[in-house]
Amino acid sequence: MLQSKNLSPRSLAFFTAFIISAPIALVFYALEHSLLEASVFFVCILIGCYFVIFLTLEKFIYRKIKLIYKLISQTKASKREEFYQKNILPRKGIDDVREDVENWAMQRKQQIEMLEQNEQYRKEFLQNLSHELKTPIFAIQGYVDTLLGGALHDNSVNTKFLTNAAASVDRLTSLVQDLDEITKLESGKQPIIATAFTIQDLVKNVYQSLEMQAQKKSISLTIKKGCEAPLQVLADEAKIRQVITNLVYNAIKYSGDGAVVEASFYDMEQNLVLIEITDEGYGISEEHLGRIFERFYRTDTARSRNIGGSGLGLSICKHIIEAHEQSIHVRSKLNVGSTFGFTLPMKK
Repeated sequence: MLQSKNLSPRSLAFFTAFIISAPIALVFYALEHSLLEASVFFVCILIGCYFVIFLTLEKFIYRKIKLIYKLISQTKASKREEFYQKNILPRKGIDDVREDVENWAMQRKQQIEMLEQNEQYRKEFLQNLSHELKTPIFAIQGYVDTLLGGALHDNSVNTKFLTNAAASVDRLTSLVQDLDEITKLESGKQPIIATAFTIQDLVKNVYQSLEMQAQKKSISLTIKKGCEAPLQVLADEAKIRQVITNLVYNAIKYSGDGAVVEASFYDMEQNLVLIEITDEGYGISEEHLGRIFERFYRTDTARSRNIGGSGLGLSICKHIIEAHEQSIHVRSKLNVGSTFGFTLPMKK
């Protein structure tokens, strides 16, 4: 069966010329009753129509189609591409070209949207970075100026001001270290050194290191019942310790007095272990869940900055887990709490 969709210019011209010349030749035969003259007449019309239609298609349609493809590629054609455009491309029909152009337009639209999102993200990142840097710097400047203005010799305030200045320096140092950590993770300058270890033991060690912070708020650090069976994972233990420390520290920081922070562990399919840290904190609204792992992104700017932190902890967690070729996720409900989970490969 003839598929007009895949006709080349020559085939389409011949097919169209035949449709035009055949009825005319039949009418001529019916009038003159001469098969020879009708055949000659048919051939002449066929040849004439063929060349007229072919030249029209080639000049005004398919040449434009080739130009469209060149514009889409936006590059100088290689010899292989030139062969394609010259010998294969003309076989494409208008419907094929329309579909290709629509796909190209969709890709361009997605690229533009991505560039716009990246530009917005860049602006927000620079704005947040500027704010995070200015806060401790201005605080240090204020304390130093006050001390140099005469308070240095006032024993009632000099120690307090120096202590506050030192705390601001520590915050600034922590911010720079976290930025350096993310930069190294993104550039691959911190390779993943995978070793086998028991994930429950690592979480217990993190609990011990954060016990004082939890006791100040009477928060219980527990392991979910039924998850005590040891599970060995294959990962960079130091980096995973950093991830769990960040998650547990955030759970303590954003939970109220007397709350419970619970860790759970699950043997998943495909030799994976799921680790989850659940808190009873403020929770995160749905509109923020998609951006919670971005650098400096805060769901409640005033509350987050008053509590403290660089705003980079969750971003570091995401980079570390992705460096292990795994994923991290969050589930949350306002005034109920949040659950952060990530997977690690299990030791076979």
